[in-house]
Amino acid sequence: MATYILRRALQSGVLIFVVASLVAIFIQFLPGDPAYTILGENNATPERVAALRAKLGLDQPILVQYKDWLGGVIRGDLGRSLTSNRPVTTDLAQRLPRTFELIIASTILASVIGVSAGVVAAAHHNRLPDVTVSLVSLVWISTPVFVSGTLLILAFSIKLKIFPATGYVGFSEDPLGHIQRLVLPAVTLALLDAAVILRMTRSSLLEVLGEDYVRTARAKGVGSGTVLYGHALRNALIPVITVIGLQMGTLLGGTVLVEFIFNWPGVSSYLIAAIGQRDYVVVQAVVLVIATLFILLNFVTDLVYAAIDPRIKYG
Repeated sequence: MATYILRRALQSGVLIFVVASLVAIFIQFLPGDPAYTILGENNATPERVAALRAKLGLDQPILVQYKDWLGGVIRGDLGRSLTSNRPVTTDLAQRLPRTFELIIASTILASVIGVSAGVVAAAHHNRLPDVTVSLVSLVWISTPVFVSGTLLILAFSIKLKIFPATGYVGFSEDPLGHIQRLVLPAVTLALLDAAVILRMTRSSLLEVLGEDYVRTARAKGVGSGTVLYGHALRNALIPVITVIGLQMGTLLGGTVLVEFIFNWPGVSSYLIAAIGQRDYVVVQAVVLVIATLFILLNFVTDLVYAAIDPRIKYG
């Protein structure tokens, strides 16, 4: 087990380094000049642009900029925003918990819905509940988040006036208002995730229900509920747990549109604003953080899967 963990940790470290290198180098080829954005169209004279580029180090060769940036990353310094001059780590420390809160709430909601509906579908295979659940999951998985988010706003904010449409308020300031503003973005993310978990739960449970030990338990007169929940579901959840872990990483990308739609001040909305301002320092820092989190989530998922599935070899 220790060898397996060490090997996966080294692989994750190499991936993070590769991602950091690619982000730092390729971001230099994005169109636009941050010096022009900072100075504004009226003040961006060639002399001022050249002076600002020299001050920010943008006139240095790409490899020099890369070396300086990578050294800062190793020290935990992601640089300062080119537009606000604020430390990027300070802004990320404020925004990351908001994005994590959204992802965790969505994952819990999606897991409850997906596993429950998947069990119902598998228990009533090829009957009305199975067909209904499968059709609903197909609709969920085919609907983009910007469509489902907009429909939820129209239904629950504008029509029924149950939840606020957009905005954010801290939990310490207004606990109820915070939860009310969290519901719609969390549900929007959870719908797509729940459809994937549902389909995996259904297919995995159907496969386990066809195993010999399940048929033997039924032949001995064990109740259907005991067979389903006491024996089959426990083994069927092994691949489902893996999917849930991987979907948490996928949700990091899904938050980009959701945070924009619901004006949720997380990491993704920070990234969108930085792209519009050509703030290369913020863009490469946020992309690096998101990629690192995705890699680490996959790493943890692999460890959990290896721990709960004795068939995994650690050689």
